[in-house]
Amino acid sequence: MESKDYLKDISEIKNLMNKSSRFISLSGLSGILAGVYALIGAATAYWLVTTYSYGTLILNGWVFRTCVLILALVAFFSILTGILLTTRKAKKHGEKIWDNTSRRLVFNFLIPLVVGGIYILIILNQQKYGQTGALMLLFYGLALINASKYSIGDIRHLGFIQIILGLICACYPGYGFWLWVFGFGVMHIVYGTWMHFKYDRN
Repeated sequence: MESKDYLKDISEIKNLMNKSSRFISLSGLSGILAGVYALIGAATAYWLVTTYSYGTLILNGWVFRTCVLILALVAFFSILTGILLTTRKAKKHGEKIWDNTSRRLVFNFLIPLVVGGIYILIILNQQKYGQTGALMLLFYGLALINASKYSIGDIRHLGFIQIILGLICACYPGYGFWLWVFGFGVMHIVYGTWMHFKYDRN
């Protein structure tokens, strides 16, 4: 009996230490919806490019600017959904949404993401856009891995998948759009579903 109580105490201590060092209220459903937003945005952009630009993007054209706007809206709604659903989950479990751990998570996530975004804008300004999809996947993957030590460690696996897709995309830039769709759309839905059933339903 004492042995069982001892093991129970160790398990509780371990859980408390894990909660204090990691932000574990990330919502799997937000990942699913982010993937859905990405697929909707990609389908809209694909329709615009094939209908009005004959499959070719011109950097100073209105179709390109519209596609950039669509990309920004996908990111905005993904972030907004993530914040709302994660806040709801944290309140449900009586956890703080904004503390030292969550601040570290956001900071470490944003470093590669902001640097990557600035670099992509620089090369776009230089009329070099063949590797844009690869760079987005690579820097996003690095951001996930960098932030994983302050959250559910499983998200680093998604980060590795994004990096692998980014490297493939760099080798085959002609398939950049479809690899982007697979990485940001399909993989978010698959991984969000897995996270939902593993963490959110318990």
